[in-house]
Amino acid sequence: MRLINRRPSRATALILGILPFLILIVVYAVASQARLAENPSDRLLPSLQTMATAMEKMAFEPDRRNGELLLWKDTFASLARIGAGLGVSALLALAVGLIMGTLPYGKAALAPFVAAFSLIPPITILPILFIILGLGEAAKIGLIVVGTAPVMIRSVAQAALDIPREMIIKAETLGASSWQIATRVIVPGVLPMAVLALRIGLIPAWIFLVSAEAIASTEGLGYRIFLVRRYMAMDIILPYVAWITLLAFIMDHILRVFSRVAFRWIHLEGDSL
Repeated sequence: MRLINRRPSRATALILGILPFLILIVVYAVASQARLAENPSDRLLPSLQTMATAMEKMAFEPDRRNGELLLWKDTFASLARIGAGLGVSALLALAVGLIMGTLPYGKAALAPFVAAFSLIPPITILPILFIILGLGEAAKIGLIVVGTAPVMIRSVAQAALDIPREMIIKAETLGASSWQIATRVIVPGVLPMAVLALRIGLIPAWIFLVSAEAIASTEGLGYRIFLVRRYMAMDIILPYVAWITLLAFIMDHILRVFSRVAFRWIHLEGDSL
């Protein structure tokens, strides 16, 4: 049997999935031990034990100044911002994307603007957002929306355009109105792509969130990373980066499971990432 046709068992797939992470941890541990053996005061590659101790302190020991658990305070602040930003982007993607993908006049009016807006580097808009919206939560959420909504809108619009014309013609033959065609034919057809677009938007959303928190914030995972960098506190920075990665992975996994459960017909054939 050709290798391309061989499929691993669940146990094998689990082992293969964990293996790269174990290799990375081992390589880091060896490199850290080598640097610390040469210079015990080295701060670039702290030991795994040092990072675990630092994170335990951040997670379970109240801060001396305000008595708060900093890891959880930062985590909840960042999750609230990214949840709000992606939520607004998803609503915009469904509303604008359906108009573009369903109505020819809507496509003619909105497609050029959305295409042009999606080419603007979102980070360059951050100073403008701070000027207009201030340094509060609105600017941070706005940056996430600016960075993720255009791509999500175009994905939903394309999904609407990809719906077979025969389905729309059949609905018209049965006497369905434009509203009924949109809600009963097009919306169910684009929802799987909307969830996939939301998953794809997770990566840039975290990038823009960390960038905004680093510039103007008093709490959040990005804020903490850039706060302690001046002390070269790699024992906090590296675990925080790993924690952000884990949170993003969990969010992506939840959306993937939701897609599998809600849109089973999409996943009947083949695998999905």
